[in-house]
Amino acid sequence: MTDASWITVISIAVTFLFMLGTPVLLIIAYWVIGCSFVMGLTLDNMGSELLNVFNKGFALLAMPLFILTGDLINKSGIARRLSDFAYSCLGWLRGGLAMAAIGACGLFAAISGSNSATTATIGSMLHPEMVKGGYDERFAAATAAAGGTVGIIIPPSIIFIVYGFLMNLPISDLFVAGIIPGALMVIAMQLACWIICRINGWGHLIPLRLNRVLKTALGAWLGFFAIGLVLWGIYTGKFSPTEAAGVTVGFCVIVGLISYPLNKLLGSSKDRTVSDTTAMQMVVVEGFKLTEIPSIVVRSAQITGILAPLIAVSVVMQQILSLLGAQAVIGGFVTSMGGYHAVLFTSMAIVFVAGMILESLPVTIILAPILAPIAASVGVDPVHFAVIFLVGASIGFVTPPYGLNLYVASGVTGVPYFRLLKYTVPYLAALISIWLLVSLIPDLALVLLPNR
Repeated sequence: MTDASWITVISIAVTFLFMLGTPVLLIIAYWVIGCSFVMGLTLDNMGSELLNVFNKGFALLAMPLFILTGDLINKSGIARRLSDFAYSCLGWLRGGLAMAAIGACGLFAAISGSNSATTATIGSMLHPEMVKGGYDERFAAATAAAGGTVGIIIPPSIIFIVYGFLMNLPISDLFVAGIIPGALMVIAMQLACWIICRINGWGHLIPLRLNRVLKTALGAWLGFFAIGLVLWGIYTGKFSPTEAAGVTVGFCVIVGLISYPLNKLLGSSKDRTVSDTTAMQMVVVEGFKLTEIPSIVVRSAQITGILAPLIAVSVVMQQILSLLGAQAVIGGFVTSMGGYHAVLFTSMAIVFVAGMILESLPVTIILAPILAPIAASVGVDPVHFAVIFLVGASIGFVTPPYGLNLYVASGVTGVPYFRLLKYTVPYLAALISIWLLVSLIPDLALVLLPNR
């Protein structure tokens, strides 16, 4: 058999394994190892390349720190306080609790930077509340899944860190560029949510009361402070994204350790509901004990242990694809489309299709080095293209057959995966509309950047 035949057989075999549910990390690793043998590349080469990824990846240190931040704010109760505030602001509207869930996803994303963590945290907290409030359980689960898409767009963002590392772009610029598109995604999904709830009559209304808003805002002040700390530090250049991640982790640890004994002293309870106004009056969050920190760190390390090897192996995969000429083929196809808008929309179509079958991380690592230079060659600003690329990748979280957020939402809510799909359609329409808007109006991504 020729080398091309062997590579085809290997590709078919790993595709079959993927369909059987084999983790993406193993799929890519099997393909890389198989193709390395066929092409005469030694495993020493693979090992050295894996090591080089982390030796030159200082920016990647922010990734495990922001993952840890997400777990800390969830454990400390900051996430629930942010949800309470969102509900107090939106509960007077039809579908207000579901809209608050989307808003809470945006606030949580502004501290954690992870789509799956956002979906899991907000879904587990608010799905039972939405079902009690008269929402269809499938719609409630789909809402948590859709809201989680902003986890990688609103800064800080783990995938922006990876993209900046791969494409040698300032991660702080990417973070700032994601602020307006992320906010627009939240607003568009809330609008879609309001329309669907109005049509179906879902949700119980609560009066809009200034004192409730102020109380929940006071209760969520630590969350707002953490968000402001990250954005202020990065936007002003006081610290790098990696340093921002370290500062945020330290802040959350201190808050959690101080708040726990204070809550014990004040007699607070962790068993409150969203509507429990007594607990909302508490200024301190629930907190955690010192002995709980190791388990929180281990959980975060488990997630990092999945993502970090995936980044390294995907970089080697990218090199093999380059040797096989795949990058030249895709690049030639996109370039042949013509000018600015043709290249841009063709690139977006490729990202959308790839996002339907792969997670955002391999999509970014494989396609960004191919498409970004082509987009730059026709005049697309590199930071603007990064935002376009990653907004498209985020939409893949709620598009079958992969749809990672749909699996996460299904897992935390108990609603079967296929029963969610119908209720993601309005959210997909909203997200795609914002994606097109951001692609056509560069200032939505670039206006907040200094020196632009």
